[in-house]
Order: sequence, then structure tokens, then C-alpha cells
Amino acid sequence: MIERLAQGHARRLALIGAALLIAGCGSGGGSVALIPPAKSQNQQQWRDAAASFVSIPVPAVQPVTRPRSEAPAGLQYRVDQLLRQFPGKAGAAIVAVDEGWSVSSGGTLSLPQQSVSKLWVAMTVLAQRDAGRLRLDDPVVVTRDDLTLFHQPIASLVRGDGYRTTVGALMTRALTQSDNTANDRLLTFVGGPSAVRAFIAEKRLGAIRFGPGERLLQAGTAGMTWNQSMALGRGFEAARARLDPATRAAAFRRYVDNPPDGAAPLAIADALARLARGELLSETSTRLLLETMGASRTGRARLKAATPAGWELAHKTGTGQDLGGRNAGFNDVGLVTAPDGRRYGIAVMIGDTTAPMRTRQFLIQNVASALTGAIPLRPITLPESEGTD
Repeated sequence: MIERLAQGHARRLALIGAALLIAGCGSGGGSVALIPPAKSQNQQQWRDAAASFVSIPVPAVQPVTRPRSEAPAGLQYRVDQLLRQFPGKAGAAIVAVDEGWSVSSGGTLSLPQQSVSKLWVAMTVLAQRDAGRLRLDDPVVVTRDDLTLFHQPIASLVRGDGYRTTVGALMTRALTQSDNTANDRLLTFVGGPSAVRAFIAEKRLGAIRFGPGERLLQAGTAGMTWNQSMALGRGFEAARARLDPATRAAAFRRYVDNPPDGAAPLAIADALARLARGELLSETSTRLLLETMGASRTGRARLKAATPAGWELAHKTGTGQDLGGRNAGFNDVGLVTAPDGRRYGIAVMIGDTTAPMRTRQFLIQNVASALTGAIPLRPITLPESEGTD
């Protein structure tokens, strides 16, 4: 769908882009920034339009010094209480984008990100777009050698000579469907894990690590060496089931103790706040990323369940492997916008627990509800198996 819509707009958008460039030259040169459409316009149309342009570099946005205010009364106490009562290793953080305050509990723990790390791949893509190094409509071929494991709906589209798509379409799949193969293909396109780590370092995002990619990360967590045959069918699960239980348990323990994709909830919430302030990407790329995150289909019983009417949520979930009732990574992070326009970066991350899924979902809901005032759902269990988000 993304590819067809982008092609339908291509000629008209090229004319608009040319007009913008001419206007920029006639006004004495300098950078040309695309003017975002009115908020009432169709969001999909905006994403398609943005995908068809080479982003024109704009001056870096300088952080604005804002007077710090106090967090809402009782918010820190409530978050502390929720984390103390949770049976496992977890952390949460809320950062006020426009007011400067923050609250956290376990906010500096290094916890497994799992698919939350897809955010940093997307930001690296968009940073390269801002620098003119790629376009979102650049063609990409996904072959059988690119297939990964767990949740990869794009795999059904890959035939003998591969599936032809675009950078922008892969990013949409990675963020809205949490498609592992779409994300790993983007990762190779931008230069691999080292390129993402360089982006994190350049932007000084703090205590955020980026792992080796989906295949190596999950194989290592299970105590295996990756073989591409594992990407076919349920090859990975079958190979994992044949492992010696002691080998798998030792690898699982190593992962939760020192996750190569570990990150601090406070660092992630702060990064999301900086993204919202325009400190990480250009205006067009920032808007495109947040619009895409807002269309995410995953995690219905996490932050979404505590987002009341009138509030907006742009988010990314993450889910890790299970072993004997023990889970390594159950997360939701995002940008929450109140009806009055105030914005908050939020990250709730569970790194190691034997609590059932409904208890994990309820922790995430309750932390968000402490901010939004929503009445959380009664603890429920919705199908969210490993690697699906």
C-alpha cells in the first residue's frame, strides 16, 4: 500500500519540490524546509508526501532553556509504589517535554529493549535522510537471506528473486507491525549496528545500547549460533527446543544480567522528549516518525489501554523470549500528548520476571494511568507472544 500511494503522488510531489527549491533560490539561498500540512489533513497523505522527498538539511535546533516546574503532586510516590509492588526487575520513567520535570523508579537500570530498539534504527534512517544520504522512496530488495525469526509478516511476500519495496515502506512495517525482517533489512541498508551506535553516540542519548541485530541477539539469548536455515518456518524454535536445558538457562541468565540491547528507561524517556522538541531530527523527519509511531498496531493492553479519549500516543513496544515462565523483556515506550498539548516521554520496561502477562500489562497501564488519570483495564491477557512486538 505504501509503495502504491507513493507512486501515485510522485509526479505531483516532484513539481511541488521543484517549486520549493526555486522559491528558496529566489529568496537568497539557504535551507528550504517543507511546510507540514495542516493537522486536519489526512495523516497517511502526509506520510506518503514526506516519503517522496529528499530531506533538505535544516539548521540544527538548539535546545530551549525552560523554567523547571514540579511534577504533579503524588506522581513520584505512585510510580515508586507500583515498581516496589511488582514481582521482578523493572523500571519506569516519565519526562515532561515542555516543563522539564521528570519522575522515575528503577529509571537507571539497564533493561532489555527487544523491539523498542527499532526506534534507533528508524532514527538512524531519518538522520541519513536529513543529511541527503538516502530517500525514503529508495528501492530495496528483501531476499530469503534477509529473513529473520519470530514476527516477520513480510516473509510471506518474499519469492525466488526477492520482494521489492522501499526504505519508507520497510520503516513503516518495522514500527507499526514490529516486523523483525523489515527492521534488520533497514539495519543493513544504513550501515549495520555500528551506524546506529554512532547515531546514539552523536546525539548523546546516554545509557542506550544497541545489539547485534535480531538474528544474533535472539540466538545468543537462547544459547545458539545463528544459522540461516533457522529463518524458515519454525526452524529457530525447533533448534532451540533441542538444546540442553542447562545451556539454554545459562544463556538466558547471561542475557538478563547484561543485555547487549540494554537501556535505561530514563534515557529512553528523555530521548523521546528530545525528539519531540526537534533536537534529534529535522522537522519533517520528526513529524514522519511520530505519525508512524502513532499508527502502531502492537501492545493493545499496554500504554494504549491507559490513553484516555482526547490524549494521543506515539509508541513502540518490545517483547523478549520466555523460559520456564520467566520473561526477558516486556516494554512499551512512547510520547503521550494531553488534550491541552502538553507532552510527555514515557518508558515502562520489565527486564526479568516470572509474573504472568496480565500482571506485566497491568504495570504498564498503571504507570501511564498515574500520569493520564485513566482508569486501567481489569487485568486481562491479550495474545502477545515472544517477538511479536
